[in-house]
Amino acid sequence: RPVRTGDAEWAGRMRTTLAVVALSFLAAAEAFTPSGLPLARRTVLGRGAQPCMMPVGVPKVAYRAPGSTQGDWVDIYNRLYRERILFLGQQIDAEIANQIIGVMLYLDSEDNTKPMYMYINSPGGSVSAGMAMFDTINHVKSEVVTINVGLAASMGSFLLAAGSRGKRMALPHSRVMIHQPMGGAQGQAEDIKVEAMQILNVRERIASQYARLSGQPKEKVMRDLDRDNFMSAYEAMDYGLVDRVIEPSKGL
Repeated sequence: RPVRTGDAEWAGRMRTTLAVVALSFLAAAEAFTPSGLPLARRTVLGRGAQPCMMPVGVPKVAYRAPGSTQGDWVDIYNRLYRERILFLGQQIDAEIANQIIGVMLYLDSEDNTKPMYMYINSPGGSVSAGMAMFDTINHVKSEVVTINVGLAASMGSFLLAAGSRGKRMALPHSRVMIHQPMGGAQGQAEDIKVEAMQILNVRERIASQYARLSGQPKEKVMRDLDRDNFMSAYEAMDYGLVDRVIEPSKGL
């Protein structure tokens, strides 16, 4: 049958759409190696040169290593690591704990006279992973400045209070939550008894550290840990979990 004007327009749009999809697939194939690793797409960031556009969908920034004539797009958090800035913005587990511990040890070995800055916005998580980070904060020679930028709950609040004394800070609308450790056990009666004793032991150690870090009596801390205990930034400062609330520079 004869092709109508509407059919021709529709066919033209379909050809355009298919061309765009094909180019997208070609770009994706070019951007990744067969093993799934991104190719090193570099651009010279010398005098008068402009970096290529940031890859869409990934938080990356242009970076040129000192002494290098070429630059590359790097993950924004890796870029922050180079400025001694750590960001704990997820639930605490073994993977994120190991990553942050590795970065802290490297930065401390590189220069232990400069402080590290740990921004915390975490709902908490694994006690063992949090304790590993806590011990590393106390192990490194560098000062660790902790800043609450959203919610520091459970082990997040524990790490917030673990920062260098006088350098534990919070933004005005951030919140802090403390509570006792939670857990569960199943199996034989003796195994459940062992797990229960371990949880009570962890609770005792956490309460002792909260009391030491905040300056509150241990008996009061034990009562406050009995249930979820939420505090504003200013209440956390009065409690002793942070030393200062960062006031907004714009007077909001």
